[in-house]
Amino acid sequence: MTQDAQAPVTVPRLHEFKQQGRKIVALTAYDFLFARLLDASGVDLVLVGDSAAQVAAGRESTLPMTMEEALYHCRMVRRGIRRALLVADMPFMSYQITPEEALRNAARFFKEAEVDALKLEGGAAIAETIHRITRAGMPVMGHLGLTPQSVRKFGGYGLQAKDEGAAEQLRVDALALQEAGAFAITLEKIPAELARRVSAELEIPTIGIGAGPDCDGQVLVLYDLLGLFEEFRPRFVRRYAELGEAVRDACRRYGDDVRAGKFPGPQESY
Repeated sequence: MTQDAQAPVTVPRLHEFKQQGRKIVALTAYDFLFARLLDASGVDLVLVGDSAAQVAAGRESTLPMTMEEALYHCRMVRRGIRRALLVADMPFMSYQITPEEALRNAARFFKEAEVDALKLEGGAAIAETIHRITRAGMPVMGHLGLTPQSVRKFGGYGLQAKDEGAAEQLRVDALALQEAGAFAITLEKIPAELARRVSAELEIPTIGIGAGPDCDGQVLVLYDLLGLFEEFRPRFVRRYAELGEAVRDACRRYGDDVRAGKFPGPQESY
């Protein structure tokens, strides 16, 4: 890496990336080992997503994630991150009740897990909450489109903002989040053309997931990219490895060697 590439990624640097037309690379992480690997690879932003509830804990949605669970994952990831910006998802109902409660919960992520920023789902309805948190010195990323914490309202994980009215509402929400002080916005599973228009209109970066190529950056769930969470094969994921099969194969070969008395051998013995 060049000296510039090794410099810590900050909120102002992400804004510089947008101005320079440099794409932002983001991935999720939930533990120390993967966090360290992501950081060494040059990823710009590491998100401790509430998707941990699904891919790490085996739950059906992100809704059961608690504050304590989120903080636990963030503390592990923090220990592996030196360069990337560390962003934490605030769990369902940790910020929706009152701005005051949201502020208290937000502070816990910075004090107890030393994150760099937070991500909140929702549009204009949570603008006041974002304003309160950012005014207290804590950077916030917004999240629009398919917001997984609203899966019960949506009735599933389908494409959002498909018609003209919903598309205009997303645009209005994006501008409201920017005005409230959000430093970036995740756009999830919306038409690519809408994501292009919103990204061009906003001064802050957009990070896409299932939102086409014209966002200012892209994010994927790490386990999807690596082929570890094999039950989930959405159109917007590109697999760069098939580690699920590789892990199974390694464990089968280990089991075969143990049963055959071939492991441990002389080289593994003292």
